[in-house]
Amino acid sequence: MTRIFLDATTLIALGTIGELEQLLSFSGEVVALPTVQREVTTEPAQTNLSRFIAQDAVTTTDPAIQDRVEQAKEVLGEVEQNGDVSLIAAVLAYTAEDRPVGVVSDDQRVRTTARGLGATVTGTVGVIVRAVEKGLDREAAHDLVRRIDSHGLHMTGTLREKADELIDEAAR
Repeated sequence: MTRIFLDATTLIALGTIGELEQLLSFSGEVVALPTVQREVTTEPAQTNLSRFIAQDAVTTTDPAIQDRVEQAKEVLGEVEQNGDVSLIAAVLAYTAEDRPVGVVSDDQRVRTTARGLGATVTGTVGVIVRAVEKGLDREAAHDLVRRIDSHGLHMTGTLREKADELIDEAAR
């Protein structure tokens, strides 16, 4: 089963509007690591994340990551273990064993690095598109994009148009 590691960027975007359950649209085990959770400091995202973890049995640990933390620090040029380091450590651990791994992040550095190391990568818009593929109503998905945009993600016009196109394609 694929493990899907969540980044704070997406947890904040969806948590701020109370829509973290959209992350359960993936066919895989969703993981919110402690170092990532600590980066979700704004409300209501922090409270919604705590509830999401408690109610939906989201996995919060992965022992395989610890063996790759130092390597991930080197890859990212980081000194401390933060959420980004933990995510890249997960990718390094899983790809070293040819195990499927996914990362959900809107952070360009994390996305580029994870993809380059062999992970499947998506972002908040990808989560919404996936939810449409799994049955979320098209109009509800467009509303989610508008709500996320008005609560902090601040999409460019081009990204908003692309999100709308992807949602419409998924709804067909």
